[in-house]
Amino acid sequence: ISGVAIYTGMETKMALNYQAKSQKRSAVEKSMNVFLIVYLCILISKALINTVLKYIWQSEPFRDEPWYNQKTESERKRNLFLRAFTDFLAFMVLFNYIIPVSMYVTVEMQKFLGSYFLTWDEEMFDEDTGEGPLVNTSDLNEELGQIEYVFTDKTGTLTENNMEFVECCIEGHVYVPHVICNGQILHDCTGIDMIDSSPGGSGKEREELFFRALCLCHTVQVKDDDSVDGLKKSQLSRRSCIYISSSPDEVALVEGIQRLGYTYLRLKDNFMEILNRENNIEKFELLEVLSFDSVRRRMSVIVKSSTGDIFLFCKGADSSIFPRVKEGKIEQIRSRVERNAVEGLRTLCVAYKKLTAEEYSNAQKLLQNAKLALQDREKKLAEVYEKIERDFILLGATAVEDRLQEKAADTIEALQKAGIKVWVLTGDKMETAAATCYACKLFRRNTQILELTTKKIEEQSLHDVLFDLSKTVLRHNGSLTRDTFSGLSTDMQDYGLIIDGAALSLIMKPRQDGSSGNYRELFLEICRNCSAVLCCRMAPLQKAQIVKLIKLSKEHPITLAIGDGANDVSMILEAHVGIGIIGKEGRQAARNSDYAIPKFKHLKKMLLVHGHFYYVRISELVQYFFYKNVCFIFPQFLYQFFCGFSQQTLYDTAYLTLYNISFTSLPILLYGLMEQHVSADTLKREPSLYRDVAKNALLRWRAFIYWTFLGVFDAVVFFFGAYFLFENTIVTSNGQMFGNWTFGTLVFTVLVFTVTLKLALDTHYWTWINHFMIWGSLVFYIIFSLLWGGIIWPFLNYQRMYYVFLQMLSSGPAWLGIILLITVSLLPDVLKKVLCRQLWPTATERIQNASRHCREHISEFTPLACLKSPRYRSSDCSNSSTRRSNSHSKKMMFTHWRGIDYSVLPSVFGYSNKHCRSSAGYRYSGSGLETSV
Repeated sequence: ISGVAIYTGMETKMALNYQAKSQKRSAVEKSMNVFLIVYLCILISKALINTVLKYIWQSEPFRDEPWYNQKTESERKRNLFLRAFTDFLAFMVLFNYIIPVSMYVTVEMQKFLGSYFLTWDEEMFDEDTGEGPLVNTSDLNEELGQIEYVFTDKTGTLTENNMEFVECCIEGHVYVPHVICNGQILHDCTGIDMIDSSPGGSGKEREELFFRALCLCHTVQVKDDDSVDGLKKSQLSRRSCIYISSSPDEVALVEGIQRLGYTYLRLKDNFMEILNRENNIEKFELLEVLSFDSVRRRMSVIVKSSTGDIFLFCKGADSSIFPRVKEGKIEQIRSRVERNAVEGLRTLCVAYKKLTAEEYSNAQKLLQNAKLALQDREKKLAEVYEKIERDFILLGATAVEDRLQEKAADTIEALQKAGIKVWVLTGDKMETAAATCYACKLFRRNTQILELTTKKIEEQSLHDVLFDLSKTVLRHNGSLTRDTFSGLSTDMQDYGLIIDGAALSLIMKPRQDGSSGNYRELFLEICRNCSAVLCCRMAPLQKAQIVKLIKLSKEHPITLAIGDGANDVSMILEAHVGIGIIGKEGRQAARNSDYAIPKFKHLKKMLLVHGHFYYVRISELVQYFFYKNVCFIFPQFLYQFFCGFSQQTLYDTAYLTLYNISFTSLPILLYGLMEQHVSADTLKREPSLYRDVAKNALLRWRAFIYWTFLGVFDAVVFFFGAYFLFENTIVTSNGQMFGNWTFGTLVFTVLVFTVTLKLALDTHYWTWINHFMIWGSLVFYIIFSLLWGGIIWPFLNYQRMYYVFLQMLSSGPAWLGIILLITVSLLPDVLKKVLCRQLWPTATERIQNASRHCREHISEFTPLACLKSPRYRSSDCSNSSTRRSNSHSKKMMFTHWRGIDYSVLPSVFGYSNKHCRSSAGYRYSGSGLETSV
């Protein structure tokens, strides 16, 4: 029966999470299933013990067949093993309530309802895009509080993906929009490497070819409607047009070239129209498009001019263009590209070649055959592209700026303080990505950068490079590996690793002896000792490969991948938790993710606040369910020793049914939705609190065993406390008959009150709903018991429970016994918490103590962040109520609070605990930090 119920619960869970894109299971769910197996073993053990003891008990004839319960002839002839098996099943049914089947239903309700708190969070709503967070599956809520590694894309995730054209370099000449006009350098441009924009001779021809290449080599569409939502319109356009593209880079390049005098007009009837500097419209027939892909990292178009010339224009990453160039000013352009990359700009190279009619005819045939292939079409197209895209003439390069997102650096810093390692996985050039990593504080000034790149491997073998890096990182850290949750270490040297896609392929490639394990383990060892890792020039599948490599390492860390584009989907699906950014590259990432957020900065609150709360709540919920079921069923086990192992129930059937459904279910569900052991502001202010619950800390075996033994102790107190109470003649001296059902009702009453009050003691965040549910459930139990006993509605009287509850409560010693047993049951847990909080407090408990102390005692040097009451924000100092102090302090504190700088004036000025603003003449306009004077 329990197995069927559990299976039904799992089916319900799958139905509630039908939107999940992959079969992901949280660490909490895995722990629940393991604990369930333990309790299943306990159930079987209980049934076996009782079955064996029953037949030992009945080995005496007078016990097996008492005079009042003689067996029939058929019962005596019944097979012994069949009788024993039947008794074993009967005990299994009797004790099956120890399996918390209702826990699975409650957990699913808690996850489903709890996910709404994330979507309702106003601080995570982005006004610019009008988007808020999305929850595609509620099955991984608590996993947000267990993240150890964050893998993030760069473009559109750390950056705004709002590209702005900065400059272009043609034949070594640098062009900047709005800076050079007709060969004259405009003002405000000093210090910029500028060269006349009107070179003569062949330079003029190359310049025009470069501008035409950028106007033609793209997939941009033109909209004439000015009211298109969310699109950027050029302010200097000579036509009222809006450019649309799946890539913001292309829009930035087309708009940038427009400001330099060449305007892309439209694509009509397979002809691309551009407006040149002389305001003449040029038409080019679009013959072929060699689409961009993440492996080639370039795209090309074949066009035919009005004069009949056929050109192949290509643009792409420098690593894919330079090897295919046969002439051009390569070194000058390469140095400019590297300089721009170091400054964090996104660079592209532009090249071309002129095709004869015969060359184009051959290329067209190859392309047509590849497109019509029924098998390996993608592979054949890639081979044809490789044949066509070669022997280029280099024209120049472009530089586009993608600004860092707001608070991206603050978010990464907070995640590192929380013990989370952040890896950046990008397809960008190494120098560009490294500059962004410094800007967002992934790499710091004191971070020693280690390189594992193709350039390094060309100088040394992969084996030597890996061993050199391994020696370097272990030199300062000794033989001990840096702990996963070391975060920003002050004791050890911080290392940052940069690896490119080609080097990763060599590491992942099987060696000649058929194994790649040694290189992988060495690479992982290096990564464990690095505080941050940058992976550049990564293909989408390589991103997923990196995530899988870390996920399956021996520590089995919990991973999170976040990205905004279709090229991030593979790593989002591979990670334990996938988060999509609702950005400008479509909704593929958001739709394939488990959660979606508008900006990267929202990841901070999602993990440090919501994830922390989710994990703490569900962990307590799971442990509490096992605890209250042990309290519930262990007295039933003890009762069998006093009823001859006859399978007699201690509780009435109504109590057995409603215990998990009505009497104890709602308080813990509400606790799982609303509990806040510390405030959300504290969690954001103290990221290190995230480490307190790391590594599934609240569901470890030690905690599980403690809760189980606490339940056993309470059950023993319930049963034997009531038993010795019944043996006392004072209880029954009033002539009342205390029988089996009265005894069971007394035990059950103490049980319900104890487990409910235990939850009340564990609650830190009280609302009127908590009060209503906790005290309401106790009142409901009393009313139901009176109703079930036929006191309130006599026509509902139940024969064996008739007047039992009222009879029990009519005895004064029973009341004293209930209060005494509840107190004794709760005392050990209270003492344990008090002693542990005083002697071995966790970081969370220290924060709780500090918050409580802050509320109870506010000194004149208490930071204003603790002062929530409006009375500490008086606009002026009240001189009428001032008191002179005997002590003369030599310090004053300057604190920034809600946009205003306040000074805390000590008694030397004649004020105590007064926060004066500028109207009192003591305002300090500074950094807002505490300063000794």
